[in-house]
Amino acid sequence: MNYQEALEYIHGISWTFCKPGLERISTLCKALGDPQKKLKFIHIAGTNGKGSTSAMLESVLRESGYKTGLFTSPYIRTFNERMRVDGENISDGELAEITEYVRPFADDMTDKPTEFELISAIAFEYFSRNNCDVVVLEAGMGGRLDSTNVIDSALLSIITGIALDHTAFLGDTVEKIAAEKAGIIKCGCPVLFGGEDEAAERVIRERAAEMNAPFSRVDRSSLTLHSQTLDGTVFDFGGYKNMQIRMLGSYQPRNAATVLSAIDILKERGFSIPDIAISRGLEATRWQARFEVISNDPLVIFDGAHNPEGIAAAVESIRHYFGNERVYALTGVLRDKDYNIIATDIAKVASRAFTLTPDNPRALSAEEYAEVLKGKGVEATPYPSVESALSAARETAKRDGVPLICMGSLYLYSSIIDYFI
Repeated sequence: MNYQEALEYIHGISWTFCKPGLERISTLCKALGDPQKKLKFIHIAGTNGKGSTSAMLESVLRESGYKTGLFTSPYIRTFNERMRVDGENISDGELAEITEYVRPFADDMTDKPTEFELISAIAFEYFSRNNCDVVVLEAGMGGRLDSTNVIDSALLSIITGIALDHTAFLGDTVEKIAAEKAGIIKCGCPVLFGGEDEAAERVIRERAAEMNAPFSRVDRSSLTLHSQTLDGTVFDFGGYKNMQIRMLGSYQPRNAATVLSAIDILKERGFSIPDIAISRGLEATRWQARFEVISNDPLVIFDGAHNPEGIAAAVESIRHYFGNERVYALTGVLRDKDYNIIATDIAKVASRAFTLTPDNPRALSAEEYAEVLKGKGVEATPYPSVESALSAARETAKRDGVPLICMGSLYLYSSIIDYFI
């Protein structure tokens, strides 16, 4: 099996094939010799902020001398981004080799694994073969029945925050979604909550008590910003002074505070994490598609926000960096997202929008989305392709000297980056 054949096999299952449950992943992992049982994990769930939090924490641990694994989703540019060892994506050859090894076990199963279950099993095998000291494991859509939850224990469970998303699978209230995310809490293993919703915290705290798991909440009152510009952010958090992060977005200091709180817990559990490794790890972290500057002439920023909470955070960032200045938006959304709420928030900061149809079967058409935005008071024009929308948006933004913000779907990122490279 070569790399392309491996990807074809992995993607051979439609994304719509989603069957919650841990039976299939447990069966597959057992057939593989339970590689996940040979590893130590920091398990991270939550509605938004999981990826950035995971990336920062992995970077700090790597700077501290630990051999790290990092499992995230979705990928932005290449599939290999989903699983990394010591900051490097899995190679094409190793992905092909491990997929070929896993395939017969998966094919022999009566109840076949889903795509995400297959990817999770491949990742566990990859991290085990590479003898990782610690794996930062980002949950997929949920928590309780997510395939990453096949692990028996965790050094630390982190729930970054709770908001309404994937309601068809996780529940239609914050409390129901919090209960699903809290399903990653393991007996006796500490849990850290980085969100602000009190109803969600109550559910998570109660679950932690049931599991005899020490509960902590990130103390946001200990976070002090010194400066926050397009060059980066300098902040204090508790005893950590003049910390720097390069990742942009008004929400990133909050994610960094979650990471620093997690580091304190890991230190209590015996991890050696020097202060210099913390500062270097945070400063070195880069994470694509999260309020990322992709062009300076004109100024173009991409933010992968694709649900109401994420868009609200992007709008907060736009207001922080640009004040009352109106921006232009290049945007496309998926039909199964709450695009009316997303459009309402975009209208708070954008005077003009260039809409397109993301390359995804779930996409809302550019024409429909433009009409929604017009109804919110935004001058919106639909375009038949990503290229035509980008060309018009870039020219207009450059002519008018207005920042261009691209948001609404991670599925736009590759096309937009390719256009500007």
